[in-house]
Amino acid sequence: MNTSTNPLTNLSAPSAPDASPAAAATQNRKADHLRVCLEDDVQSQQTTGFERYRFSHCCLPELDRSEIDLSIRFLGKVLNAPLLISSMTGGTALAQTINYRLATVAQHYRIAMGVGSQRVAIENPQVEPTFAVRSLAPDILLFANLGAVQLNYRYGFEECQRVVDCLEADALILHLNPLQECVQTQGDTNFRGLLDKIALLCEKLPVPVIAKEVGNGISADMAQKLIAAGVSAIDVAGAGGTSWARVESERAQDHRQRRLGKTFANWGIPTAECITDIRAIAPHIPLIASGGLRDGLDGAKAIALGADLAGLALPFLQAAADSEAALHLLMEALTAELATVLFCTGNATLAGLKQPGMLQRVL
Repeated sequence: MNTSTNPLTNLSAPSAPDASPAAAATQNRKADHLRVCLEDDVQSQQTTGFERYRFSHCCLPELDRSEIDLSIRFLGKVLNAPLLISSMTGGTALAQTINYRLATVAQHYRIAMGVGSQRVAIENPQVEPTFAVRSLAPDILLFANLGAVQLNYRYGFEECQRVVDCLEADALILHLNPLQECVQTQGDTNFRGLLDKIALLCEKLPVPVIAKEVGNGISADMAQKLIAAGVSAIDVAGAGGTSWARVESERAQDHRQRRLGKTFANWGIPTAECITDIRAIAPHIPLIASGGLRDGLDGAKAIALGADLAGLALPFLQAAADSEAALHLLMEALTAELATVLFCTGNATLAGLKQPGMLQRVL
């Protein structure tokens, strides 16, 4: 694919001369996040926990590999593969290019996609087009996104409905990020009473609500409370991938915040532990595994441990920043890796990975 003729490379976000100082600050922060994630080493030094498991190899699969089926149904939609392009970005010219490329590829392969926090679009409606990808991906499972803490900062049902409408989204992600807000300069740290507000939103919003961490994990106890509040799915977003404490440390302007981010760079519950603990107490909740997944083998392990979808962010971000062609190469690799796991464990469908003894703990 020749990216020099790709019109996406020339797209830019609408200018916003009348944006408020708060909106401009949010937009600058989004640009910083992209730059830091693409240019700096902000990965957690803690592992995901997937390295503690291995599949039982089947030397005689009794399968035709061409007949392997990677499709699943999630929140009412059929996906061709159990993959989610995890929430990343929006609000800037580069973010628009990235989101449009991601949406185009998500449509081609019929996988799920989430966008980054749409708070910037609430503060500055002129950047809504940087998120609005539905015209490029009319059939995909698409997730809107807002920080749950904003429910304590003058956001309510109307703002949540607005970001869903902007995307024509199938569900709303409410992301939970207490550590990131602590490290972020002038972060929003009033999390008091949020569970009740989430419950009210789940009752009123006409689309499912997904509770998602941002890289520090969701415990079984918190998952139980969120499920009781009415969330329709959980994205564990465990530790082992991008550390948002490290991201905010890199962009912090004062010594205290920089040190805080470094101190807590490896904080959180490993992704594999989140999956097994939540699935043990909630056998039927739709469950997304994200947080440090880097290939199809990680995704297959996550599914074998109890997840329904495997979410990846950094691999998709790096490929999308390169070109749409790079995204196609990544998707072909991910689906080949998933199919190879199925073939070499003797399973024609993903359901087979959840059978007892299929995945063994070795550490």
